[in-house]
Amino acid sequence: MTATTTTTGARTGATTTAKGRGGRRRRRRWHRIAIPLGLAALLLTTTLVTHAVDQPDPDAGFLSPVATGEHGGSRLTAALRERGVDVQRETTTPAALAAVRSAPATLFVPAPALLRRETVRALDRLPARTRLVLVDPARPVLISAGLPLLPGERRWAAQALGPAAGGLPCQLPELAGVGTAAVGLQRYTAGGYRPDQVQFCFAGALARVPGAVEQVAVGASDPFRNDRIAEWDNLAFATGLLGVTGRVVWLDLAEAEPPPATGTGRPSRAPATEGDPGTGTGDGSGDGDGTGTGDGRGGPGEPGSPGGPGGGDQSGSGDGDSDAAGREDPPNPLWAAFPPWFWALLAQLALAVLFLALWRARRLGPPTAEPLPVTVRSAETVLGRARLYQSSGAREAAARTLREAALTRLLPRLNLPADAAPDHVAGAVAARTGTDPATTEELLYGGAPETDQDLLELARALDGVTRTVAPPASPDVPLPNRTEGEPR
Repeated sequence: MTATTTTTGARTGATTTAKGRGGRRRRRRWHRIAIPLGLAALLLTTTLVTHAVDQPDPDAGFLSPVATGEHGGSRLTAALRERGVDVQRETTTPAALAAVRSAPATLFVPAPALLRRETVRALDRLPARTRLVLVDPARPVLISAGLPLLPGERRWAAQALGPAAGGLPCQLPELAGVGTAAVGLQRYTAGGYRPDQVQFCFAGALARVPGAVEQVAVGASDPFRNDRIAEWDNLAFATGLLGVTGRVVWLDLAEAEPPPATGTGRPSRAPATEGDPGTGTGDGSGDGDGTGTGDGRGGPGEPGSPGGPGGGDQSGSGDGDSDAAGREDPPNPLWAAFPPWFWALLAQLALAVLFLALWRARRLGPPTAEPLPVTVRSAETVLGRARLYQSSGAREAAARTLREAALTRLLPRLNLPADAAPDHVAGAVAARTGTDPATTEELLYGGAPETDQDLLELARALDGVTRTVAPPASPDVPLPNRTEGEPR
């Protein structure tokens, strides 16, 4: 009965120990996968948040001529006025369109994304001798404005480039003195249009469409901002580009342009300009109730005219509403916010992290037992493990292994369970060897040896105790109670 109890206790202790080791292995295996992935996710999140904070949003104060913050344009306004350029700030689109008709001017639109599609379509019908400057216009803005341009490569941050970068000679004389400017954020291409319709500078980051109304697209807002205007030749670039006509009409929008309401309670069409066919304008004959007739020569926002305050239905058949209904929604801006190589690099990094995690993770299932190709002597195995312990300085692990091996041989001989208390085991061993129980307990359950010599003495003492209490059986000693003819 005692032997059965001892065997059952030993098996229970071994099972508990195996379960504990299996749980620790699973936790380590989970950590090997979670820690690299967590670090990669943290790095990616930090990078995205930092970039989002660094990039300005086209909200109130962004490139405003009166804003003194980092993303304002007060320093550019002061530089233009020092050069004798008249800067006129307008906060509504109808007022800005009306201002450019009085004299040749440069209409500066720093946030074209805040304009309505109907308003953007009116920008290609500005008066002659007008320069239109759009800052980082997106694809829908380019299409609605009628510019023969398409967005090309987009960088993570603005790059400083020279006017003739990319082998494209710059044909803008006002930028002849500019050396390097930070405009290389968004680049433009002619797309399916005729290349001779567009003049490119700064490796495509600046595109100019010549004509009666000169249209210019700039790929970055950095040269116009207060925090970046003093870098490189950004100041010379911004003042040279905007100061050609001697007069700048600065469209300062604080938020997205709302659809203007008419006297009939319906949204009006896009503001009309001179030469805009299909839109009626009041020529003084309107009575303010929206019934005035139009001859196609008036401007937007005139009282008593269709399209102006209090105006009603416009005469003529315009195609603005049908065009707006037929256009597809713009693509997700997140895909266009980064260049294609960024997404390819991100996918490669994700695959590399996955392969690293799989390589470092332990294989599933128990190890497969395979026969050794050669016979290894037990003495060589013991010597090899001993040298590994010695090279790594693992005296504590070596001592624990020796003590566990000694207890494995002593406990069955003493009829003690595997979870017996250390003092009971030490007392039973001391009774067999005649030594002090405290000394025996220190020998079997003591601390780690401090030096290799102490480890060697511990091994000799454990071997002596084991040979005394549980001596190895000799094959030459006859078995007790053996009858004649019984095999040994």
